[in-house]
Amino acid sequence: MLSVAFGIAPDHPDFPDLRDEFFTNYERRIHDQTSVFAGIPEVVGTLTERSLKWGVVTNKVTRFTSLIAQRVALFESAGVIISGDSTPYTKPHPAPLLEALSQLGCAAHECIYVGDDPRDIAAGHAAGMGTVAALYGYLGAGAPPTQWGADAMIETPLDLLSLLGLD
Repeated sequence: MLSVAFGIAPDHPDFPDLRDEFFTNYERRIHDQTSVFAGIPEVVGTLTERSLKWGVVTNKVTRFTSLIAQRVALFESAGVIISGDSTPYTKPHPAPLLEALSQLGCAAHECIYVGDDPRDIAAGHAAGMGTVAALYGYLGAGAPPTQWGADAMIETPLDLLSLLGLD
């Protein structure tokens, strides 16, 4: 984000100070705009009612993930939360997803990974999981989701329940 905002690369001499200032401001205001997508509470509720394991794997570092998880009640039922610094690698490397599988006690072929970025789909495939592109997420400015190679795409969180036959 800093590279885009300021037109500088991480090796620029001003980058570390700008990054630290950004992180401090982000941490201070992390909950100002944080909200759960419509339909997510229903999805999590259905998964929980059916005793299906679920978790979160993010490239966001623990410093920030833990702050969000503390204030968003839905995280209480997550079986695992893996942050960008939980393993030596971040997505698209499969290590974070493999760690989540290990902590959940699940086999990759029994799981799907839902993501809103091509890195999510690449990581899911590399980990041996089925993949679902969330068209309601961040999406970025890169290649369109139809080019990510996901096994399925969903327009809304509730579409996941239909995809899983849980509706």
